[in-house]
Amino acid sequence: MPGILTLGALGASLSVDAFAAALGKGAQAPRTRWRDALRVGAVFGFFEALTPAAGWLLGYLVNDWIADWDHWVSFVLLAVIGGHMIVQSLRGGDAAEAAPAASETNYFRLMLTALATSIDAAAVGVTLALMDVNIAVACIVIGGVTCLVATGGVMLGKRVGPYLGNYAGIVGGVVLAGIGTAILLQHTGVI
Repeated sequence: MPGILTLGALGASLSVDAFAAALGKGAQAPRTRWRDALRVGAVFGFFEALTPAAGWLLGYLVNDWIADWDHWVSFVLLAVIGGHMIVQSLRGGDAAEAAPAASETNYFRLMLTALATSIDAAAVGVTLALMDVNIAVACIVIGGVTCLVATGGVMLGKRVGPYLGNYAGIVGGVVLAGIGTAILLQHTGVI
């Protein structure tokens, strides 16, 4: 059975996508406060904890579907969300004026992003089902680590966002689309 440190390392590796997406979110909304960043981190942490539990519960029944389609679902969701961010930034003018604070976040879009960046964790949940793992502890550790990492990503993005100016949303959109493309290329064996 993996220990807390192993589960923490697993959570850190699963949270890389969430960190990049949160970084883009923070860069797009430079007026973000810690409380707002923590809300964004909590959404990412929730989905990162939920998807391994779903994978664990569904086990082998869903494993074939997850393995066959998770990369496509992630790619499409992240490409659409990233493309929308790019279009909004190109239409919006000054990012500092156009970008909402995280408290004004479109939570539906945030939840879609969090879900898209955590779908691969469902496959990890299937793997955890094969091991002698307390799934509740695993989900709490993975979700907690992701919450912290994503919150830090938002706050770091807040710091670099003003330097990016009009390009903050474009950079965030490109990062999301890039994550989706990387997931697709990894799962199809190109890289």
